[in-house]
Amino acid sequence: MTGPILRALDQLPDPRFRWTLVKAIGLTLAILIGVYAVVGTLIAGIDPFTLPFIGLVDPGLWLAGLAVGALMLASIFLMIPVAALCIGFFLDDIAGAVEDRHYPHLPPADPPGLIATVIDALGFFGVLIAANIVALAIYLLVAPLAPFIFYIVNGYLLGREYFQLVALRRMPPAEAKRFRRANRGRIWIMGIAMAVPLSIPILNLVVPLVGVAAYTHLFHELRGRVSTPAR
Repeated sequence: MTGPILRALDQLPDPRFRWTLVKAIGLTLAILIGVYAVVGTLIAGIDPFTLPFIGLVDPGLWLAGLAVGALMLASIFLMIPVAALCIGFFLDDIAGAVEDRHYPHLPPADPPGLIATVIDALGFFGVLIAANIVALAIYLLVAPLAPFIFYIVNGYLLGREYFQLVALRRMPPAEAKRFRRANRGRIWIMGIAMAVPLSIPILNLVVPLVGVAAYTHLFHELRGRVSTPAR
């Protein structure tokens, strides 16, 4: 698992990586700012005098603390689905840069079209949100285990999606699905390794790019670095 990740990190200075990172960060920040604006608007509509212990603390401090807490919580829980949604638009650029440098013998890839990519990204975004809402109930029941459950669930989903998207560039859907299932253990472990830093502010902006690059390496490693004809 460490080999693909280290090779992905080693390629970060690549100009193609830098430009893709700029675009991905821009889109991610735009979405998060929109989320923060909605949260801020909702909090602004709260009557501070309905808050508990309001007589002991200035109402403005209550609202400021509530806003900061809500946005920090949103950053942790929303960054994973937002990053997953955004990186889908740039996955082919990242995988292409990795293959051009490390696997130049491969024929051109045949990635899914833009419409299919957008539909898949939106569908996966919905699955991530739904899975985390369901997991929230489990977090409340077993609070000490909540962080582990969070990373296990999101690691599985992220690994599944990223590997599948990488595989679809060089395999028909049915074959890519079988190949992913046959290697689900390593894919899941790498997904957890990616989910953990995705919950860390600032660092989480770089992780999706590194994750796609690492899954591209893992895909070719699992195939023995032997190419198959494009679809």
